[in-house]
Amino acid sequence: MSYDTDLKLFIDGAWKSGEGRDSHTVVNPATAGGIAEVPYATRADLDEALAAAARAWPEWRSTDVDKRGAILRKAAKLLRERADHIGAILTQEQGKPIAEAKAEVAGSAQLFDWYAEEVKRDYGRTLVRPAGQLSRVIRQPVGPVATFTPWNFPIYLMAKKLAPALATGCTVIARPPHETPGCATELIRALVDAGIPKGVVQLVHGDADMVSRTLIGSKEIRKVSFTGSTNVGKHLMKLAADSMTRITMELGGHAPVLVFDDCDLEKTLDMVVPQKFRNAGQVCVSPTRFYVQETIYDAFLKGFAERTGKVKVGDGLDADTRMGPLANDRRPEAVGALIEDAAAKGARVLTGGQRGNSGFFFQPTLLADVPNEANIMNEEPFGPVAVTRAFSTFDEVIEQSNRLPFGLAAFAFTENGRRANLLGELIESGMVGINTFAISVPDAPFGGVKDSGFGSEGGKEGLESYQVVKAIHQA
Repeated sequence: MSYDTDLKLFIDGAWKSGEGRDSHTVVNPATAGGIAEVPYATRADLDEALAAAARAWPEWRSTDVDKRGAILRKAAKLLRERADHIGAILTQEQGKPIAEAKAEVAGSAQLFDWYAEEVKRDYGRTLVRPAGQLSRVIRQPVGPVATFTPWNFPIYLMAKKLAPALATGCTVIARPPHETPGCATELIRALVDAGIPKGVVQLVHGDADMVSRTLIGSKEIRKVSFTGSTNVGKHLMKLAADSMTRITMELGGHAPVLVFDDCDLEKTLDMVVPQKFRNAGQVCVSPTRFYVQETIYDAFLKGFAERTGKVKVGDGLDADTRMGPLANDRRPEAVGALIEDAAAKGARVLTGGQRGNSGFFFQPTLLADVPNEANIMNEEPFGPVAVTRAFSTFDEVIEQSNRLPFGLAAFAFTENGRRANLLGELIESGMVGINTFAISVPDAPFGGVKDSGFGSEGGKEGLESYQVVKAIHQA
């Protein structure tokens, strides 16, 4: 299957490439071979994009909400029609199985549909005042927005920012990762073909430091939305402080999974193993630290190891593949180092633990009896590694779950209703899934606490993150 997309910048209504711009090689992680060259934006390109976004904003925010919604719904329709094409591009750039890639495209379309309708219910409120006086509260679009998205869900996370921003009436300059420029380009192409006005959306590939400093430091940008690592997020926060730019930060995680002895163990294992190795574990909410009640610990390990050994690893374009390669050449080395450290500190490697012979593949891995001193218990592995420990009491497992500075997602499996209520209350996390992993849905907020960031995407909260609140008093 060929890599079929034309990699260009999109600025002020025009596709741009060449013209002496630097470029970066796009690599297929299944083969480690180059498949295309993506042009990098110059400072002049960024200045043009900023000017276009600022110029287009007044007209776009004044555009009737039904017209904005119609464009978003048409873009959603185009994404669905092009899912096979876009999914193949995504798989060749990022490595995930083709079925997962197509599902990501479908999920992106769902976001555009949902926000096209939700923005119609963006109500303000009227305050109680004496006769003849009026006080009302309204929300308005914040203005031109800069978005920065990662390579693990390159089209879905981009749509999660663009859909609400565009729905509210903001203009957007999007900078996708250099690993996955093609599927990002196809998302913008769907918006263009849907009739998005000139200057409302810009796509700029390029050097992360230069692009972020230029956009965040600009007086035109009123809001920054970033999804990525905690370290980079903190760096961008410092840049935003100088320009007093509003920010939403969806950062790293290290999701605990609490497995109690009253759960349906076989059903739980059938859920957690595929979820752990989805996208080769390169998921910010991936279940990672498995705390299993000691009475079922050995049975859990046995069932997990058996299922892990059956996970078919291979090129994501192969329909039988259930786990593809890691996304770039840095990941296998980093994951391997974490496993070696854990083993040296007493952890048992029950399955996997080795990288593949070609590409950026790494075996699905299960570690048992991992001590808290191991790096992998404190650093997000972002790879196909499950780490396990036994626990005895409820208080003990809550303490372990909340031990780290991360608080993005957590999961628990129990059939005890009172315990489930307590887990939802006591676990320090922006999202908690109890007997489910379905936590990233269009109508619910998605975001973390502590070092996992702040602000929400998804739901009405995602819409409000691209708005400012104004109180109007009239006597």
